[in-house]
Amino acid sequence: MPFLPMTKEECEQRGFTKPDFVLVTGDAYVDHPSFGAAMIGKVLESRGFKVAVLPQPDWRSVKDFKRFGRPRLGFLITGGNVDSMVSNYSVFKNRRKRDDYSPGGESGKRPDRAVIVYGNRAKEAYKGVPVIIGGLEASLRRFAHYDYWDNKVRRSILIDSRADLLVYGMGEKSICEIAEALEAGIEIQHLTWIKGTCHKQNTEPDDDTVILPGYDKITTDKKAYCRSFVAKYNNSDHFSGKRLVEKYDNGLCVVQNPPMATLERHELDELYGLHFERAYPKAYDEAGGVPSIEEVEFSIIGSRGCFGSCAFCALTYHQGKDVRSRSKESIVKEAKELTAKPGFKGYIHDIGGPTANFRSPACKKQKSKGACKHKSCLYPRICQEIVPDHSEYLDILKAVRELKGVKKVFIRSGIRYDYLLADKTSNFFEELCKHHVSGTLKVAPEHISKNVLAAMRKPGKGTFESFSKKFKKINEKLGLKQYLVPYYISSHPGSTLADAIELARYFKSTGFIPDQVQDFYPTPGTLSTCMYYTGMDPFTLKEIYVPDTFEEKKMQRALLHFHKPENKKLVEKALEKAGQKFL
Repeated sequence: MPFLPMTKEECEQRGFTKPDFVLVTGDAYVDHPSFGAAMIGKVLESRGFKVAVLPQPDWRSVKDFKRFGRPRLGFLITGGNVDSMVSNYSVFKNRRKRDDYSPGGESGKRPDRAVIVYGNRAKEAYKGVPVIIGGLEASLRRFAHYDYWDNKVRRSILIDSRADLLVYGMGEKSICEIAEALEAGIEIQHLTWIKGTCHKQNTEPDDDTVILPGYDKITTDKKAYCRSFVAKYNNSDHFSGKRLVEKYDNGLCVVQNPPMATLERHELDELYGLHFERAYPKAYDEAGGVPSIEEVEFSIIGSRGCFGSCAFCALTYHQGKDVRSRSKESIVKEAKELTAKPGFKGYIHDIGGPTANFRSPACKKQKSKGACKHKSCLYPRICQEIVPDHSEYLDILKAVRELKGVKKVFIRSGIRYDYLLADKTSNFFEELCKHHVSGTLKVAPEHISKNVLAAMRKPGKGTFESFSKKFKKINEKLGLKQYLVPYYISSHPGSTLADAIELARYFKSTGFIPDQVQDFYPTPGTLSTCMYYTGMDPFTLKEIYVPDTFEEKKMQRALLHFHKPENKKLVEKALEKAGQKFL
């Protein structure tokens, strides 16, 4: 099917006057499987439901929310591919001047806390209309959470948005079950059993539940906040996760049902086999199009989930640790379709996922019993149960690069280099350098300080140096001039000024001038954000240093760009404060 309708006239052209669902999104509408709104819309459409999309509505009144009339089954609301506060503000809380998910990159097209605003407007537009929220913003804020921009613990977004139901995780299975139940005449308030959803109720469930510390408790007791985080973390697997309950005033409870089962290979193949235009509608042409399509237009999503569990990443909380991937046949078919698209110049920019070289569950046990609750697959070292294997991924890359019309297949998703080094059975590293690097390969050591890497749950400096040496050796053997572009994070919990100085000295000793440096951004749902707010490792309750002032954040960032003249004063100030002015 072509683009989802964005106007009443387009609905009529599709043969209906009243949509079953109005899908509201904080992004411009791009019909590409990388965009959650497009995927959910197309999945529902494939099940026979009529879906209209309402991208970036004017939230200052209910007028836009009445564009299609009252939806027959309800409103579906997402803030977009990125949390709206991250879209709107920098780490220093300055309003961003550009939004790549908006037409022409124009900022200001979405409100702060978009899901809350849209949810309330939808409720105002039509009394009693079911409102279902989902997507990243809703998923990561499904329980009470520390909010960096307000610098306080906010309530569940389910309460503040006045929504009836929240879908967490990727959502395709859950939303189809919801749609079918509503179609069968079941009222929204009775949809309390669907996995992968959260609902509100006024009584505490009494069967097989984990009672989290209440909202009043976690706003006043940081150890209670940590206990709540650990309980949520330990119940994020669809094999073992239990129902979770968080209590508020007057007996109100937010109830999270256990996670929905991970999509299996044939189900992912079905999803990504749906028709997508892989473009934005012509209505955006005058504004200059939607910039975010450029990164993904000729890229292929090959997998979901990540067992890397980096502390600063929300993927474990949103997609889960259970990795699943598409079949070779499905990926090759999509690649063939890309070669026939206008504008294709022979380059497939990526075949990957959250971590490109993860294509299956971490170990055999995970396939039948789920992820371990109290152990990490890769930290502090790779679990002995893991058998690293790149053979299938290598076979897929080879098949795609041999297609007629394909000049090069790049890998731009993250490569987990400790997992790559542990694979002694294939020549993936050499194939990677020979065929899939575009002169530079981005990797993420994140830091080199032992203390900071421990807080990040990342491998030690020695692992990155081994990878770097091997990369250089392979490229010399191949006669190629290719370089690593390491990615670093400044001001992460655990990083003192001394740690930032250690990293700066490492740069100086290696002659490396960093380009990819990001200040730590405390986004909801991550282990690192829990550390940032509480000043503790939630699993041990041990104190951890947190650089939480803008002044120190700026100093740590300046140390990593010590070569820039404009940073001289900040670098000198940092060295003096750390007692290392002699440097």
